[in-house]
Order: sequence, then C-alpha cells, then structure tokens
Amino acid sequence: MTDHTAAPAQPPSPGFRDLLHAQRVWDVELPGFDPADTPPDPVRLFHAWFAEAVAAGQPEPHAMSLATADAEGLPDVRTLLLHGADERGFHFASHATSAKGHQLAARPHAALGFYWPAQGRQVRVRGPVLRCTPAESHADLHARSTGALAAALTGAQSGVVGSVAELHRAADAAWERARAEPDTEAPTWTRYVVEPAEAEFFQGDARRRHIRLRYRRTGGGAWTRELLWP
Repeated sequence: MTDHTAAPAQPPSPGFRDLLHAQRVWDVELPGFDPADTPPDPVRLFHAWFAEAVAAGQPEPHAMSLATADAEGLPDVRTLLLHGADERGFHFASHATSAKGHQLAARPHAALGFYWPAQGRQVRVRGPVLRCTPAESHADLHARSTGALAAALTGAQSGVVGSVAELHRAADAAWERARAEPDTEAPTWTRYVVEPAEAEFFQGDARRRHIRLRYRRTGGGAWTRELLWP
C-alpha cells in the first residue's frame, strides 16, 4: 500500500516566509454583488463580469486555468486564453496532439478557473468538452496574430525538444512561414468548447463575507441558482 503521508516539512527560508506573509489580498475597493439580481444563465453573467473586469483594468482577463485528467486520472492544469463564450459554452484551442489534447480525447471533461483580483472575483466552470468542427478550428487559428500561427507551426507541442537553439531555429522558421503563407494549415489545431454543467461566481469581501453563486444545469437544460457557504 502506498503511503501518502507527507514528510515532515522543512522550515521555509526566512526571506521567503516574510515576503509571503507581507502580501495583501484585495487591497482595493471591491464591488458589490447581489445574487438576486442575476440573469437566468451563467454565460450572460460571465459576459457582464468580463466587461467589468476589463473596465477595472484587470490585466489579461481572458487568461484562465484549464484542468484536465491524465490517463491515470491524475489532475493536470495549465494557463491559456479564452477564445469565446456563447450559448454552447466556453471556447479554447490547442493541438489535438498536445498533452491536453490527448487527455481530453481520453477523458472529455474539464474545469476552468478565472481570477480577477482587481475586483476580488473568481469564476469556475466544469463540464464535458466537445471538439468543434475543422472549419471552426481553421477559422480560430487564422483569426489570430502571425505570432499565434507561428507558435502553432513550431514543433510538436508538449514534446521534448533537444535544446534552446533547436527551439529558436524551429520558431524562426515558423515565423517566416507564417508571414509568407498566412493561410497555411496547422492540421492538429483544434478548437474545443466546455459545455458548462456547473458555473460558480465568487465575489470576495474584505470582511470575508464572500458571496458564492452557483449555476447548476438540471433536467431539460434549465439552470438552477444556489448560494454556497464561503
């Protein structure tokens, strides 16, 4: 039997501990949030909160954590960008041959996490993941920048690379190709959509009276809303 008991912790260096404990949380004026005054579906509320995050100056509000599970069921997480949010769900893209692509092919469920500290807000989403059509994936790639296309053409995502020099050579060649052939294909590039089964909206409060509103999909595709203890 595997022993999952943690080994005795080594004391952190005083510099790190002092630096960690000196950090403040939500040292800004936080907005209010009345869960009684919310739309019937979570995507509409997400659109409103996203716009408010942008207006508050939140850097990269479209950055999100994507959590998947590997072949052994162990969790994996990374940060990437949201490509859309509509009635189907929350969209992102990657190579189908990447680590996350293989994980989603085997276990097509995921969780997303957004954190907007400028307003003390979080959004969490969980649900099944579907692959979009090849036409949507092609359009997704070519709606982005030359750099994004070059990145999609550089090497085998998540594969082992021999050296930084090899990476630079491949990246430079991909940039030149992306400039010369802006309509070139990246066959494994795939747009995915997370169909939300649950979506939680968290509004922080300086006095720790945090508000958590969860949307949960019920029979027939309807949504139920419920408050959670913080």
